[in-house]
Amino acid sequence: MFEFLFKYPPEVFSKGSFVLLGTWPRWILVVLVLAAGALLGWAMWKKRGSLAPSLRGARAVVLWSLQTGLAALLLLLLWQPAISVAALKPQQNIVAVVVDDSRSMAIKDAGSGLNTGRLENAKRVLNDGLLRNLSSRFQVRLYQLSSNLSRVDRLDQLTAAAPSTRIGPGLSQLAAESATLPIGAVVLLTDGADNSGGIDRDTIAALRAHRLPVSTIGFGKDRLDRDVELENLDVPAKALANSRLEAQVALRQRGFGGTKATLTMLAGGNVVASREILLKGSGQQIENLEFNAGPAGVKNLEVKLNPLPGEENPDNNRLTRVLSVDDSKRHILYVEGEPRWEYKFLRRAVEDDPALQVASILRTTQNKLYRQGIASPSDLAQGFPNKPEELFAYDGLILGSVETGFFTTTQQEMIKQFVDRRGGGILFLGGPSSLSDGGYANPPFSDLLPVTLPQGKNTFSRDMVEAELTAAGLQSLICRIDEDASKSAEHWKILPYLANYQDAGTPKPGAVVLANVNVAGKKLPLLITENYGRGRSAVFATGGSWRWKMQQPKEDISQPVFWRQLLRWLVTPTPSHVVASTPLPVLADAGEVTLRAQVRNTNYLPAADAEVKARIVGPDGSAETITLRPEALEEGTYSARWNAARTGSYVAEITAKSSGSKAEGDLGSDVVTFRREDGVAEGFHHEQNRELLERLAEETGGHYYQPKDAGHLADNIAYSEAGITGRETKDLWDMPIVFLGLILLRAAEWLLRRNWGAV
Repeated sequence: MFEFLFKYPPEVFSKGSFVLLGTWPRWILVVLVLAAGALLGWAMWKKRGSLAPSLRGARAVVLWSLQTGLAALLLLLLWQPAISVAALKPQQNIVAVVVDDSRSMAIKDAGSGLNTGRLENAKRVLNDGLLRNLSSRFQVRLYQLSSNLSRVDRLDQLTAAAPSTRIGPGLSQLAAESATLPIGAVVLLTDGADNSGGIDRDTIAALRAHRLPVSTIGFGKDRLDRDVELENLDVPAKALANSRLEAQVALRQRGFGGTKATLTMLAGGNVVASREILLKGSGQQIENLEFNAGPAGVKNLEVKLNPLPGEENPDNNRLTRVLSVDDSKRHILYVEGEPRWEYKFLRRAVEDDPALQVASILRTTQNKLYRQGIASPSDLAQGFPNKPEELFAYDGLILGSVETGFFTTTQQEMIKQFVDRRGGGILFLGGPSSLSDGGYANPPFSDLLPVTLPQGKNTFSRDMVEAELTAAGLQSLICRIDEDASKSAEHWKILPYLANYQDAGTPKPGAVVLANVNVAGKKLPLLITENYGRGRSAVFATGGSWRWKMQQPKEDISQPVFWRQLLRWLVTPTPSHVVASTPLPVLADAGEVTLRAQVRNTNYLPAADAEVKARIVGPDGSAETITLRPEALEEGTYSARWNAARTGSYVAEITAKSSGSKAEGDLGSDVVTFRREDGVAEGFHHEQNRELLERLAEETGGHYYQPKDAGHLADNIAYSEAGITGRETKDLWDMPIVFLGLILLRAAEWLLRRNWGAV
């Protein structure tokens, strides 16, 4: 319709510039238009007396505007309006026809009316005239697109068998080739399924720099009618042995709302968690799976959703991640200001946990300290540590019923830096000399606390109160005292009363309240957690949880399970001197991985002069050692790129030592795991990625086409500024829209006069 009215394709107008071919000066045109308007206005004013009353005032102005517009248009045609546009010179330019040859192009879309795969449909579009039209004007080169871009001579060389599609790198290669070849345009036939993470800004910038338009032809349904796809699996990369963990599974479905399905997690082929879920309405849905990390080792975790009847694509029902489980101990320092039952039962609760080691300082009299759980007689011999490196040797800190005056000003600042800079966890317990009653409402402790403490004293009470979980507490693994979530919630309801409680004040923004106590109809926060700096902070506003053990049958393990989980939460994320990471835990159809390490010295300040190496062990047991180099803009951060040649799971142990040190790994080490998977990503996102194809075309000056509209493509891509071009001048005076405009202006005046009764 556009070309019928305007004679030329839209590209002519969007890329061309308006010109007047007449030899007379333009100022004469302006003068004549103004003169015509003035003359028509004067004529209408002179005949104002003979005009019908219905044509006076604003209506007269409307008629004058229509008459002036008609005169201006006629005068403009005398100056021969035209449009000048750059166009590719015939047979001197190359059009690159790029065809996606990945496995997703073999899909036969149900309900499309065609019983052939997407690649066969693409071949049909090319053979039904598109290639012929292109070849009549340009030199045509055929390319196969998969994990790389390569030339092909014939369409029958394409088989839709490649394991991946990488659109961005393929287009970057064409942009580079256009620097030496007269490539005038790119035609991309694909479903838009890209395994490289999309098309980055550098690729778009390169195409724009060469003025290389990419026209896209999209294949495949915009969305599947009946499908469930697992979109993401979020699981901790590291865990302590036998920890209770939670995995978050993000899924999306269409056509199965209200249907029940089974979500299962396997570790090494063994089922570690399974639950029935209800598929909700369209959109993303998050489901949680709880499981035990098990013994130490590197484990492949697989989450799968059993295929549903009539599901169009069962290949996207599985996701895999790698989990590194270690059996190292986490060290906790517990400071208690007075002998009390809570101290005894807390230590007893975790003494059999192989992942936790609690060293404690108990003030038995005003000037006497009792140490327990120390590794050597010299540990804590002077009481609470006086040097940062001594305190920072611990992963967690518990402050019981001990007033802030117990610590020197230097020690108080060290405690703050223990959480903020070191990344340790701190737990404040309730007691007669803790929280507000112990002076913790003042800095630096007030900064660390996840609550704003009430002012004044006497916030500790020895009354019996019942603990009750909040909605967040019901979901938290800290409070999971039974493996079954529903049984755990019921178990909390029958726990014995706490022996005491303390008013912890108001939770800060960002804090999470996991449990409350009900005091005279008022809910007071009991267990509150929050992240602070690199670490985390918590308040357990009681010293009376020992009754959960004393008042229960001997076989009940609610109290030790709670304390073990709370303390594991406190110390598990505490970083060491070396923190290893990789941005992509799963490499889809690509081997390049970036290894990063944040390295800190004994005081946990960024180490800018460390020597950092990574020893990478592959799935076949082979090992390779590489060196990580400092990042220019991030002090203490080191990185290196490496290629994982084989599919499977990899373990990289990154060690760091001080510059000049002879001790291997004297600063420490850390482990990061990642996995390479080939041919798996093609099973996901079977819908046509129309949004990506439209955006690519728009940002490069091309157009997006559906297969049925591809016949116009050859005409449109001729107007490109890439390759070898020449300027073409196209007349506008004989466009149908011009004559239609003349008729409409005249007809509009007549219709208005008739409507106003003045014909």
